[in-house]
Amino acid sequence: MRSPGRVGGHEQHRGACRHRIAHRHGRRPDEINTLPFNCLEQDPDGSDVLVYDNHKAYRFGRRLPIGKETASIIRRQQQRVRERYPANAAARLRLLPRPKANPEGTKPLVDISAQHRAWVGSLPDLLVPVVVSEGDTRVTRLVPFDKTRIFPYAYRHCYAQRHADAGVPVDVLKELMDHRLITTTQGYYRVGEERRREAVDRVTALQFDRHGKRVWRTAKNLLDSEHVRRAIGEVATPYGVCREPTNVAAGGHACPLRFRCLGCEHFSTDVSYLPDLQAHLADLLRSRERLMSAFEADDWARTQAMPAEEEIRRVRWLIERVQTDLNDLAPEDRAHIEQAVTLVRRSRTVMIGMPRVRQPLPAVRPTRIPT
Repeated sequence: MRSPGRVGGHEQHRGACRHRIAHRHGRRPDEINTLPFNCLEQDPDGSDVLVYDNHKAYRFGRRLPIGKETASIIRRQQQRVRERYPANAAARLRLLPRPKANPEGTKPLVDISAQHRAWVGSLPDLLVPVVVSEGDTRVTRLVPFDKTRIFPYAYRHCYAQRHADAGVPVDVLKELMDHRLITTTQGYYRVGEERRREAVDRVTALQFDRHGKRVWRTAKNLLDSEHVRRAIGEVATPYGVCREPTNVAAGGHACPLRFRCLGCEHFSTDVSYLPDLQAHLADLLRSRERLMSAFEADDWARTQAMPAEEEIRRVRWLIERVQTDLNDLAPEDRAHIEQAVTLVRRSRTVMIGMPRVRQPLPAVRPTRIPT
């Protein structure tokens, strides 16, 4: 008979191995439970790969890159399994063998939801920071996390959302999640309404009109009606938003000043558009330099294509105003603003790219020859 201490140590390490694969690499519970003993391989460059079976989609022998830390945990688990079942062939063993009624180590784990709930229930309270309103101020409180939200499949959702929040392209995450349809993966690219509203509140505190005048002097929570107005009463421009009613109703296609937003009274921007303003300034300067030095063109064509000096000056001024107000914040407030900017930019669904050719194309249609 095996000593209780040895069995207990094996159970503890098996749980750590399973949890690491679930949390760090987001595989489905049954994909982890049924991992074969020889699930760890290496690519030609020496990097570690986890080989598993996607039972849900009947896709077997899938390969997932993993980190060295997880690979070392798997190797230690393999060593323990090998010591526990020395007479059995490795090809028949499981990486996480069932603890009972499994004398040869060939039976995989089954549903461990009950054991997982018991483990989660034994943990001390998990305190998480939550921003709450107290009168006119916002304070951060530590409140217990709802433990019912911690279950085996939740690790897969955390893995996907963590990568989505980090800006991993949807086609890349589709491969990591081993989804057949990209629409399935797109379901993970979501931002909670509460987090989005909080982020909007923060970036709105650093909002400017086209002259660089601060629109909101203090950070205040937007009312529900104002959040709705932001959703349906404005349209995205390359480096801000437009609130001209006719243009908003037309989805941004009814503006005679298209791509000249910096000269329009309906335009405003905020700190979340700072990277776009900087990219636009670089594009204007690059275009001006090329037109002045490289192109052979008539004066009228060069004049029409040349970026206006007033536009360059206006963009520079806006960038300086946004950066100045951002730098004036306390380090903690600036960190909160930067996190909010990342969240707002990720949830922004409408982006209108700047055209490389600034003048409109002629409306030329081929003449139809009657038959």
